[in-house]
Amino acid sequence: MQNSFFTVLLLPLALAIVMLGMGLSLVTDDFRRITRYPIAVAVGTVCQTVILPLLGALIAVVVPMQPAIAVGLVVLAVCPGGPSSNLMTYLARGDVALSVTLTAVSSIVTVFTIPLFSNLALQYFLGDNVAFALPMGKTMLQIFLITLLPTAIGMAIRHRYPEPSRRLEKQISRLAVGLLALIIALVLVREGSKLPGFLVQVGIGVLMLNLLSMLAGLLAGKLFRLPLAQQVCIAIEVGIQNGTLAIAITAGLLNNPDMAVPAAVYSLLMYITGFGAILYGRKLLGGASGLGS
Repeated sequence: MQNSFFTVLLLPLALAIVMLGMGLSLVTDDFRRITRYPIAVAVGTVCQTVILPLLGALIAVVVPMQPAIAVGLVVLAVCPGGPSSNLMTYLARGDVALSVTLTAVSSIVTVFTIPLFSNLALQYFLGDNVAFALPMGKTMLQIFLITLLPTAIGMAIRHRYPEPSRRLEKQISRLAVGLLALIIALVLVREGSKLPGFLVQVGIGVLMLNLLSMLAGLLAGKLFRLPLAQQVCIAIEVGIQNGTLAIAITAGLLNNPDMAVPAAVYSLLMYITGFGAILYGRKLLGGASGLGS
């Protein structure tokens, strides 16, 4: 697929809108919570930025799949959590404040880790066949422009106009969902002839990544004896990735639609497994409130 309206404009625009909506939901207190929940933030961040990429790489090696699909799975695993994880944490009665904090922190950290892990995956799975590597500086700048900058703009708007921002956030969230659905549909249509074979390969890998990452987050929370609401939060935050960003990197920056298939399938599947996580959290926490202080 050559550079086109889809890869050059639609993907970055959709992601920027998603991140603007997330910024409208953030306030500076979300970052101050790092000092209030240091252990929980550290556990969640390490799981997201270290354990999850390693888990994605292990699945890509163990489960038989085409090299391009394997790279796409690793790129997906490297991406941070997205706004969907915050919503699912809320519905599961988990610690929403911690969820928002982890999303914000991981979005900053992964600006540096995405090009590093993506290049390692390209070299390992494609080797001499890789056309090019992601340039660290340029890729970091592009990820900053389509993720952190819109988030910062959203936060600035929220700070200046708090009440209109709350109303605007709902509208932007609806627009983001529509754009994400369109992007997934376009990826799947473009790869229609290859889709049955891809689903056989990537379906197992994506499901394993989703479920095992949730389990890893939950076990890490239990290991450090965090409160139940924080355990549920970390499980969801580690298990739900920003599929839109993964598609933007694979189909856009890497210009390889095959690599985007895992993220497209994942973006649909995560709502099914996420529903299960919501039911588990509500059963575990009962009537407890999920809103962190």
